[in-house]
Amino acid sequence: MSQPPLSDAARAGQSAFTGDKARALIPQARLAGPMPWVLAIMVALTVLAAGAGLSLGNLAGGARSELSGGATVQILDADPATRAQQAQAAQEALQSMDMVAQSRLVPQEELDALLEPWLDNAGDAETVPVPALIDVRLGGRATPEAIDRLRDRLADVAPDARIDAQSSWLQPVFSALRSLQYLALALVLLLAVTSAAAVFLAARSALGNNRETIAIVHLLGGTDGQIAQLFQRAVLFDSMLGGAVGLVLGLAAILGLGYQFAALDSGMIASAGLDWLDWILIALIPILGVVLAVATARFTVLAAVRKML
Repeated sequence: MSQPPLSDAARAGQSAFTGDKARALIPQARLAGPMPWVLAIMVALTVLAAGAGLSLGNLAGGARSELSGGATVQILDADPATRAQQAQAAQEALQSMDMVAQSRLVPQEELDALLEPWLDNAGDAETVPVPALIDVRLGGRATPEAIDRLRDRLADVAPDARIDAQSSWLQPVFSALRSLQYLALALVLLLAVTSAAAVFLAARSALGNNRETIAIVHLLGGTDGQIAQLFQRAVLFDSMLGGAVGLVLGLAAILGLGYQFAALDSGMIASAGLDWLDWILIALIPILGVVLAVATARFTVLAAVRKML
């Protein structure tokens, strides 16, 4: 059964509904309302959390890559002459192994410099037996099997040698970094849920304040989709403004922290820098925020209007 044609008043009402005057359903101006600034704060925190998580991932990956083939040989004999003899013999044995890409006997002066902050003077280094150290770089990963082969090779020439994979020293650090990454991911998800909740509450509040107006417009021929478009348009501008401001604030915080950590002049910290793919992912955050806000507004309005009318 075909619907009767709309009267002139109905057509005028529908025309007014689809025009600029319909935007009055959301009475607050975009710059004056809290929504853009709430979204800006959410986006800024999300950018900061995502940047921290990506940076921690790069830090852990760089450390694993650098230490995956590293091993340390310590000669623990208390007698300096025997210690030096075993260290030299171990160095020669390591250099003869095909699996060893590089080995370096750390000079005593370098060890003394490393211990100087914990020892009062150089004389204390002679009182306290300091193990001789050999820094080893393997051709592959420092697996338990590779470490066992090194032990077997040095058992005769350096019986007091202790061999450790360098990556094993930092396993607690890697576990802590992984936990921080999970925390950053959880924070990003929590901020996304919070942003959606803020849009949901704002849309419901605007609907409640304009309930009678929406009912009249609906009787004049306005559809649920048209009503939802009004809120979508307003939320779109609000979220775009908030996303842009939040991105700028988040990037400023990341760059400021990066400058502070770069001043530490540490090789491990240098590997925590963000690459181009990380920056692309961070730049996508406000775009995803806009999509989430508009989708939340549409579903909220459609569900509420269907119950309302």
